[in-house]
Amino acid sequence: MFLRYQPDARLRRDQNVTALLNRFLRDEQGQDLIEYTLLLAFVCLASAALFISAGGSVSGIWSSTNSQLVVANTSAS
Repeated sequence: MFLRYQPDARLRRDQNVTALLNRFLRDEQGQDLIEYTLLLAFVCLASAALFISAGGSVSGIWSSTNSQLVVANTSAS
């Protein structure tokens, strides 16, 4: 059992790699997944920005309510 050198074997392997690379570059199957991931990331960032800005508003509402309750409590006493 002797191994024979096949000069065109490397050429065929290179052609297979080139064909595989071409198919990979032309394949658009994962494009939808990337688009949905980017859309989800945008929604998450927008939600985080809204929550951060809403935090100050909620804090102001609680402070106003607390001060009104303190005034009501002192006037009722």
